Amino acid sequence: MAWPRVQLVVTADDFGYCPRRDEGIVEAFLAGAVTSVSLLVNGAAAESAAELARRHQIPTGLHANLSEGRPVGSARHGASSLLSPEGFFLGKMGFREAVAAGDVALPQVREELEAQLDRFRELLGRNPTHVDGHQHVHVLPGVCQVFAEVLQAHGVRFTRLPLERGVGGCAWLEAPARAFACSVERDARAAVGPFSGRGLRWTDAFVGLSTCGRHMSAHRVSGALARALEGTPAGHSLTAELMAHPGYPSVPPAGGCGEGPDAFSCSWERLHELRVLTAPTLRARLAQDGVELCALHDLDSKRSGQGIPGEATLVTFLQPSQL
Repeated sequence: MAWPRVQLVVTADDFGYCPRRDEGIVEAFLAGAVTSVSLLVNGAAAESAAELARRHQIPTGLHANLSEGRPVGSARHGASSLLSPEGFFLGKMGFREAVAAGDVALPQVREELEAQLDRFRELLGRNPTHVDGHQHVHVLPGVCQVFAEVLQAHGVRFTRLPLERGVGGCAWLEAPARAFACSVERDARAAVGPFSGRGLRWTDAFVGLSTCGRHMSAHRVSGALARALEGTPAGHSLTAELMAHPGYPSVPPAGGCGEGPDAFSCSWERLHELRVLTAPTLRARLAQDGVELCALHDLDSKRSGQGIPGEATLVTFLQPSQL
């Protein structure tokens, strides 16, 4: 296909999770393979990660976390609908189940998001470039409205809309991963109204659900972008985000958000992503496709009249994925 002009933000999630993950993320940034990071302020290495971000001038956003580890707000001092009896967040699926059952008090969500933004500013001395959600919690029903209100109140304009076209048809994904990706996409579709209503912005296209871990390759990243851009006239200029989780695997007990590192962070797949992102093959493939890597502040500097990320192609990118 003839591709439009594409500016691609490559975001490394989970910055601050552990020193080994952070080492790999910084390595990828210095190699020009990663252009943005999302910081877990309740991560075990949040303070050292913030120092790395300052030292290397890494564009850094907040990876809002409501599902793993301990909170940073007042919930840590008492009972909360966000926490288990042991004082930890409810987990990736546990939090979703609690939201679906109506068991999560949204004022407590607001309080924790506010606390995490405050902690980010303590660590970095400035607002985040963007705020997205650890395990995509920010697009869950009800939560997305609170999330949008908090970001607007704090003057944060950019977020992530994890809506990857065609992810339901990616046969290489195991059934549970594909089902989760499709549920994230459905939630993201429903979050568009609350997000746009509060003036939030996001890239025109998103990829990363189909290319996570062992599934990442130059071919699949290029294919995911091609699916996302299908139907866009050649010559148009679009923005996209690639979500990634690179790094050197965690080694217990170091890392995590209060409970030690999870299997995801300890997996060899983190190193696989690091190698794919920094290998010449992916960079050459993207250059061949006319894709230019950039940071979110490059998109924010678009001249008036060039369009707003997340709006110009909204109808195109809200078409349902293949199921």
